[in-house]
Amino acid sequence: MKLAGFGLGLRTPHYEAMLNESHPIDWLEVITENYLVPGGKPLDYLERIRERFPLVMHGVSLSIGSTDPLDADYLHQVRALARRIEPHWISDHLCWTGIEGRNLHDLLPLPYTEEALTSIVARVGQVQDALGRQLLLENVSSYLTYHSSEMSEWEFVSEVARRADCALLLDVNNIYVSSVNHGFDALKYLQAMPADRIRQIHLAGHSDLGGHLIDTHDHPIVEPVWNLYCAAVELFGSVPTMIERDDNIPDLSELVAELNIARQLSHRHTQAAA
Repeated sequence: MKLAGFGLGLRTPHYEAMLNESHPIDWLEVITENYLVPGGKPLDYLERIRERFPLVMHGVSLSIGSTDPLDADYLHQVRALARRIEPHWISDHLCWTGIEGRNLHDLLPLPYTEEALTSIVARVGQVQDALGRQLLLENVSSYLTYHSSEMSEWEFVSEVARRADCALLLDVNNIYVSSVNHGFDALKYLQAMPADRIRQIHLAGHSDLGGHLIDTHDHPIVEPVWNLYCAAVELFGSVPTMIERDDNIPDLSELVAELNIARQLSHRHTQAAA
C-alpha cells in the first residue's frame, strides 16, 4: 500500500499516547539509530506501535558524503531492522558526519563539486545494493559554504538524485534556514527540485539567533516556512509530509494541531494548483 498523508516523528514521550489514544496521524517516522538493538524497551514499544501506524525509517549516521569507507556492519543492522518493522522507505542525510572513524554527531555540509558528486553517487549505489531498496536523501541546513563549490546546492542535490537513481526527502525548513544564512532565494531552490524524485517532506521549527538561523527542531513552525511549504505543494502536489520535534517536546495533541495546519494547507493549495 502506498504511503500518503501526514505523519510525526516518533519520540519517547509519546509512546504511550501512540498506543492508547486516537489521533489523526497517518504514519510515523522513526530514528533508525534508536532501534538498532536486538531487544529492549524502545524496540518493544516500536513493535507494538507498528501494528497501529505505517512506519518509515530515518537515519543520522550513514555519512554518505564522507571519504571513510561505508560502515558495512551499520548497513547490515539497518537492513535487519527494516526486515523487522517493514518501513515504507529508508532515508538519511546528504552530508558527512565523521572522518577517520570518528562520529562528530553533526550533519556537516558538503562542497558542491563534481568530485564530491561522483563519490556520493558511487556510495549511494553501494548503499542501495546493501539495503536492497532505493534510498531517500535529505537536504541539510548549513552554516558555512566552501570556496571550492562549483555549483549551487539545488543543482548538486538534483544531480545526486538523477545520477544515483535515489529519491529525495525534501526538508522545507532546512531550505528556509539555509536561504536566510546564505542569502539565496528559497523559492528558486524549490523550483529546481526534480518533482518525480520527491517522496517525503519534512517540516520543523528553528532558532533565530539574530544573525543566523539554527535548525534546532525545538519551536513551532514559523510563517515563512509554512509559506514555503505551500509553494512546495503547488509545485509537487500532496507529498507525504511530517513534522519533526526533538526538543521542548509538547503534548502530542499540540503537535497534532500543528500537523492539521499542514493538512489544511496542503488540501487548499493542491486544489488551487489543480
